[in-house]
Amino acid sequence: MVDRTQSGAIIATGIVCSVLPDCDLAYFYLVDGRRTAHHDYWTHTPLFWLAAAAALALALTLSGRRNQLILVSVGLANVLLHLLLDSVAADIRWFHPLSDLRVNLVHVQALYKPWYLNFLFHWTFMAELLIVVSAAVAATLDWRRWRGRVAALPAVK
Repeated sequence: MVDRTQSGAIIATGIVCSVLPDCDLAYFYLVDGRRTAHHDYWTHTPLFWLAAAAALALALTLSGRRNQLILVSVGLANVLLHLLLDSVAADIRWFHPLSDLRVNLVHVQALYKPWYLNFLFHWTFMAELLIVVSAAVAATLDWRRWRGRVAALPAVK
């Protein structure tokens, strides 16, 4: 069971980890000079994240902080969801370094310049927008419900 003190940490972990694989964009632009596709960096390698989560879970277990394992689970789920969504229209090497097989659902053809317009005008972008809007609606409804419960609490004297 998750208590109220952990719920904020769970939400923060989920938000941070959902974009964590894209932290490689700083290196991509500032160091690499856009020479290597950023999906080829280790941050877009699922086996790396599985190994990191296993090591972190082991460390938490051995240190007696098993109550924080939920954060590892939420973090890993959000990283893997990011990579799964990237696999819709971009190459992800799911089994690297064991295999260089690149997995994606659809190929986005280069029809427009600049390059990002190819993604903005593709149906997959609409699917991603639908996910974001659905999450925003769910969060708003949950916030209103939570705020209503807090307002109904008796005043503390």
